[in-house]
Amino acid sequence: MDRRNFLRTIALTGAAITTIKDADAMSILAQSFETTHAAPKYDLIAVMGGEPEAMFRKAIAEMGGMKTFISKGDKVCVKPNIGWDQPVEMAANTNPKLVAEIIKHCFDAGASEVTVFDHTCDDWRKAYSNSGIEEAAKKAGAKVVPAHQESYYKSVSIPKGKSLKSAKIHQAIVDSDKWINVPVLKNHGGAQLTISMKNYMGIVWDRRFFHANDLQQCIADVCTYAKRPVLNVVDAYRLMKTSGPRGKSPADVVLSKGLFISQDIIAADTAAANFFNQAREMPLEKVTHISKGQELGVGTMNLESLNIKRFRI
Repeated sequence: MDRRNFLRTIALTGAAITTIKDADAMSILAQSFETTHAAPKYDLIAVMGGEPEAMFRKAIAEMGGMKTFISKGDKVCVKPNIGWDQPVEMAANTNPKLVAEIIKHCFDAGASEVTVFDHTCDDWRKAYSNSGIEEAAKKAGAKVVPAHQESYYKSVSIPKGKSLKSAKIHQAIVDSDKWINVPVLKNHGGAQLTISMKNYMGIVWDRRFFHANDLQQCIADVCTYAKRPVLNVVDAYRLMKTSGPRGKSPADVVLSKGLFISQDIIAADTAAANFFNQAREMPLEKVTHISKGQELGVGTMNLESLNIKRFRI
């Protein structure tokens, strides 16, 4: 994937499918900035060509540094995708190098603690271990906690949801001061793509309800939960283009070396979905939870309305 194709995929497009005003998009972004030191320099950063930790270091610096988002004493939850008992090369889970780098930046910004978890699909012990995330997170100083029992979750209201009106959210999210959403970009059989919005399914207990009650709408609904991530960091270092979400062979994976970071979850997923199209055609019209989230006021697909920085390492 060369630089010209990369820049084209994240070019400022999407106005034709926008349903909210630019002013509304700016208001959505501003809501996330209220408890931080200063507004980020950019609404969205897109990086290509480096190792996961190098791309994040560059991106967060361009956003104004982690202290823009994390305050001294904050209890932070970092939520990667750790759903599968697969090695890092399969790109089924978030890259452990990226997770470790984010944790380090949280502590450097003054976080009092950082917690990492995921409600896994495979056996949680194997997924935590074989993904490499448990070891990387602990070495970076984070607490890695399980999510396989209902007692770890707290009931919350989802008043803006259409199909999902309530959910049980993991206490690591509910009890945190801030949380950071760190998905991996990949194909998904049901949702078409799994990115930042789909990564929310790892914070809830009853995922079966999603699959039985309009999966795409439920994904959009849960993203209206009041405690939204202060950052969405999309790992596109390795991209699983087929056989997602678990993957079957290395042939399913492309070494794409990309990363996207934004407070606007809809913008992050729109840009990442455009990027995915360089590996395999996947029209945004098929990833309907993104447009449904926009309709609920979660963010904007209109990248033209945002201040975006794109660069290659």
